[in-house]
Amino acid sequence: NFITSYSLIEAVRKSNKELGIDEIGLEDTKKDQRASYSITFGREKITQGIMKQAQPKLAQFGIELVDVKVKRINYVESVRKSVYDRMIAERNQIAEKFRSEGRGEARKIIGEKERDLKQITSQAYKVAQEIKGKADAEATKIYAQAYGIDPEFYSFTRTLEIYNEALDEKSSLVLSTDSEFLKYMKGYSK
Repeated sequence: NFITSYSLIEAVRKSNKELGIDEIGLEDTKKDQRASYSITFGREKITQGIMKQAQPKLAQFGIELVDVKVKRINYVESVRKSVYDRMIAERNQIAEKFRSEGRGEARKIIGEKERDLKQITSQAYKVAQEIKGKADAEATKIYAQAYGIDPEFYSFTRTLEIYNEALDEKSSLVLSTDSEFLKYMKGYSK
């Protein structure tokens, strides 16, 4: 038999109808305790309190209350706004902390980059100056050898180098024909 196969204690679910305070069983508590009740204890304590108060009242009707689930607990509008404002302020504070840490890390990275760049640049400058010094020494050695072999040819090549450095296509130069600067150009004609 279908009916007798189950115990007489039925599982009862609450409908979507909202219950008043006297229907919930909180009429025994003071009003100021009710306000702190939901805020201080959390869902688990609230459901335990409901179970504790409701079981004896339902037992007299032959109903056993097995479990209570809280779908949503809402704050009153005045409290809800301050809670949301506090949550927003906390999140903004956390976000600002992360932004501040990020700016600090960025400054640290930029400082390391600039230090490394200066170190690399100074090392490169040092190497370049060493190479330039060696090249100048080699050039001076070659010039000295050339001067020792043929001083007149050395003087001629140095004068040509000076012409090349001092004069360009747009240069105008007025010199006396007795000038040492023109001694290799005397007698040259196109």
